[in-house]
Amino acid sequence: MATQNHQVPEWETPTSAPKKGIFRKPVGGATVTAQPTELNDGRAKEEDIGASGNERESVETGSCTPRRGFANHVVPVSVTNWFAGNKKRKIIVGAVVGLVLLVFILGIGLGVGLKKKSSKSHNLPLPSNAGIFTGDLTYYSPGPGYGACGFENTSEDSICAVSMLVWDAVSTSSNPNNNPLCGKMIRITRYDATKGGNSSVDVKVVDRCVGCKAEDLDLSLKMFTSLADESLGRVVGSWAWLT
Repeated sequence: MATQNHQVPEWETPTSAPKKGIFRKPVGGATVTAQPTELNDGRAKEEDIGASGNERESVETGSCTPRRGFANHVVPVSVTNWFAGNKKRKIIVGAVVGLVLLVFILGIGLGVGLKKKSSKSHNLPLPSNAGIFTGDLTYYSPGPGYGACGFENTSEDSICAVSMLVWDAVSTSSNPNNNPLCGKMIRITRYDATKGGNSSVDVKVVDRCVGCKAEDLDLSLKMFTSLADESLGRVVGSWAWLT
């Protein structure tokens, strides 16, 4: 009896398992393990698969070359390279930048200080400020010796000392004898109730009063008693610069 051979259709012929690519994902949660293919050198194939695995990990994790920051776009590459690896250059440049900032801050501070000084001088009772000022009147003994202006006076002279605030505001020299206020004339007026009217005296600036406020005047004894009784010691009066 003859043996019959049944021919299996091509579509039923079992095929070999599809080759697994390096980017092929496991199906149905199954874990796929890469099997090294034996070539002439098995170890070389394993190294290739290891390298492919690293590439796959790089792609899956989304790693890429970092982008250049804002400073990299602004600062030329040549400048960046000039700084790279040179600590001495960095120190020098840092010192120069710090010095520039210090000069800038000092300049601002000086400008603010001069502005404040100018504002204060504007409010002081200086000869340039035409007006009548009101302050305390006191007396002192000018001698023996010389006053700030270099004059030698007595309690009988028609003299006065102005506040150090006014004196220093117009000072132009370390020598007090050269102060522009020396020799300036002032007219002082005070209402005297015992006389029922005003009393006035003209005095010359010869000294600097440390304890006086800006509008105060320190007079010789004769000038003080011409305006008030000596026992009062301190009175209020009005005064103005004479031109």
